Amino acid sequence: MPVNLSIVVPVYNEEDNVLPLAEETFAAMKGTRVRFELVFVDDASSDGTWDQISEARKKFKKVRGLRHLRNAGQSAALWTGIQATDSPLVATLDGDLQNDPADIPRMLAELEEFDFVCGKRLNRQDSAIRVASSVVARKIRQWALEADFEDTGCAMRVFKREALEGVFPFNGLHRFLPIIVQNGDFKTYEMPVNHRARVAGVSKYGIGNRIWRGIADLFAMRWYQARRVGRVNVEELDRG
Repeated sequence: MPVNLSIVVPVYNEEDNVLPLAEETFAAMKGTRVRFELVFVDDASSDGTWDQISEARKKFKKVRGLRHLRNAGQSAALWTGIQATDSPLVATLDGDLQNDPADIPRMLAELEEFDFVCGKRLNRQDSAIRVASSVVARKIRQWALEADFEDTGCAMRVFKREALEGVFPFNGLHRFLPIIVQNGDFKTYEMPVNHRARVAGVSKYGIGNRIWRGIADLFAMRWYQARRVGRVNVEELDRG
């Protein structure tokens, strides 16, 4: 039977986290009646990530594995997973086990009222510098984009595929996706989710590459908002 939820997980050099994440996800979804698939997108890892995705596939038949032949970044991996699926509902989360798959069923329930549900991390298990930089980034987004999402850096999201209407791929998409969806007049909701410390692997983002990329993307988003053509109601004469 066709699935109605695709859980997309971009991964890069996360060999020690793939199988535990698969196990946690299937345990979290076991009590639901949702027909789902778990889609790992390997962004050309240089470790054993792809082999571990293959092992997860052997253990769980609902696992799919996609691999980039060259490293293209988190946004590209996310978009690859979205484009390779056709389910009416999509969920996304990071592959480092800091997001908790147990939050997915709670977020799915909110889709009865909203089109796009994104997480905001409670008790963040990150360094003080990363938390502080997120606070500053929120203030800048409020000023530049007139958008007040508390935590756009949280990869934990569940949404209706139709909410992606008008969304296009670009490097940095994963940071601004809630804002783009909201600009498209879809109903968004930011809900508290669990956040955990990383126990294996290393973060792929530092303060340097986050700040400069973030600034460049912010100005690009401001330009896009100013030039964007929104949805327009249309009336047509009777064709008779």
